[in-house]
Amino acid sequence: MEQEGLTNEDMIQYLGSKSRVSEIFSRKRNLSLTMIRKLVEELHIPAEALLGAVVL
Repeated sequence: MEQEGLTNEDMIQYLGSKSRVSEIFSRKRNLSLTMIRKLVEELHIPAEALLGAVVL
């Protein structure tokens, strides 16, 4: 986020509501596969970097 100059507000379009973004960054909620797909496709974040955040 820092490298791209993104804020928590910017992440709403990828992760959902403001409260959901907050829950994810405070590690109260895991990323869903849908969220990971959006981050990979639109922000070009390697899936491998995000898959550790998913509980299968």
